[in-house]
Amino acid sequence: MKPIKIFVLAAFLITATLGTTAFIKAKHIAKPAADDKGFVVVELYTSEGCSSCPPADNLVSKIQKENADKPVYILAYHVDYWNRLGWKDQFSSADFSKRQHDYANFLNINSVYTPQIVINGQTEFVGSEEGTLRNAVKTNLQKAPWAQLTLNAASIDQKHADLKYTAGGIDKNTVLEVAVLQKNAQTKVLSGENGGHTLSHIQIVRKLQEVKLTKNGGLVSISLPKDFDAKSWEIIGFLQNTSTGIISAAAKVSFPTEVSTSAMVKSSK
Repeated sequence: MKPIKIFVLAAFLITATLGTTAFIKAKHIAKPAADDKGFVVVELYTSEGCSSCPPADNLVSKIQKENADKPVYILAYHVDYWNRLGWKDQFSSADFSKRQHDYANFLNINSVYTPQIVINGQTEFVGSEEGTLRNAVKTNLQKAPWAQLTLNAASIDQKHADLKYTAGGIDKNTVLEVAVLQKNAQTKVLSGENGGHTLSHIQIVRKLQEVKLTKNGGLVSISLPKDFDAKSWEIIGFLQNTSTGIISAAAKVSFPTEVSTSAMVKSSK
């Protein structure tokens, strides 16, 4: 009887082992591939005249480096309402302050503040909250977008960029927002709340242009800032609903190292 018991026990162990292995393999195969479905547009509202803004600037820089190969699009808007505190932010614009006020209406918040981050036009939080930002990036990368956007640089010279676009899954309230960004800069602040500090910035929005969409795509001409440099600037486009503020797709056009007639495109598709 002992040999029979040993055989039965061995058979049981082998079956259990195979079952466990099959379960592990099945679990591995069924695991969804994260970070390859969606996109994230991170809009930071900041100012060189705000003492609490540098940590947020540093945070988005860290997030950008960590997600360099993913569809994470960072745009930093420098608002102008803190210029009265003794330092005029050279990158600030009243247009960016107005955009932030528009988000306050969309998101039903009582007032604007810095640093503030808005994710895909749908949620907002304090720009220095690292855990909240990381969770928002992770969550939105796992959401498949319902709209599509592609951008191509048809031609670029020192003053203008002509872009071809196609857009799908849009409605009558959707527009194309085209942002021209300076990738990085440093400023030695001489006065105000950050007086005596040298501040580092990334993804500085220098121009934002709204484009009305046509059904089958189209061509849009963007005038470039006078200090444009093809090596350190880029264009990000995104589809936004003008009634809700929700961003439904995004794409990036990187300028070639030498201004030419074409550029590679990275899209949120």
